[in-house]
Amino acid sequence: MSTPVDVRIDRETPVPLYHQLAEQLSAAIARGDLQPGDAFENEVAMAERLGLSRPTVRRAIQELVGQGLLLRRRGLGTRVAGRQIHRKAELTSLYDDLRREGSGDPHTEVLVHEVVTDEVAATAMGLPADTPLLRLLRLRRDGDRPLAILQNWLPPAYSDITREQLETDGLYALLRAKGGKPVVAHQRIGARPPTATERKHLMLTPSQPVLTMTRVAFDAVGGPVEYGDHCYRAQDYSIEVMLDER
Repeated sequence: MSTPVDVRIDRETPVPLYHQLAEQLSAAIARGDLQPGDAFENEVAMAERLGLSRPTVRRAIQELVGQGLLLRRRGLGTRVAGRQIHRKAELTSLYDDLRREGSGDPHTEVLVHEVVTDEVAATAMGLPADTPLLRLLRLRRDGDRPLAILQNWLPPAYSDITREQLETDGLYALLRAKGGKPVVAHQRIGARPPTATERKHLMLTPSQPVLTMTRVAFDAVGGPVEYGDHCYRAQDYSIEVMLDER
């Protein structure tokens, strides 16, 4: 018999419903409200109880399956996993990361600084498609070594961030200074061959891949903070995942 988890869905915030649900279900497992081996409420019952669509609930559950928090087995249903995978997902900029690791010379070249409309970025942040956004395209270096091409779109609240500020400080430090502290984000990581422009800026050969990351981040009250689409020299970047056997 499964135990329903108390979930509070806020339909006024731009944070996606599936993400709100996944975060609260994950927190319930972390608190021990659900124990390893416990049966998990099926998606039909959960959708009806919370007034959500089945695809929304299914996506939230799949997020937890992907994190190793739930196990789905044919004929046995969905159960809480005994093994949990914790991804350390600090909401920082690459500039912050370089400083934390003791890099002596993080440097940014601002390639584009302009106000535009972009339907994809605006929609990702829950804004009208015609919202004016500050588009930034930056080349991040560590000394003379190119590391990443960083493309971001910022909502109007942060459109007064200047080119000069971006050349001397990290984007997230500038956002925090304006009250824009990202506390929740949806991030996707992948890999692909570099484009001709990326090969030029990152000093890559056609056979060397780039690591890609897209991220949409929101503040504590659900307000959009940024949408990012970045690529990194794969050989210079790593992702750390901590495995905790419970």
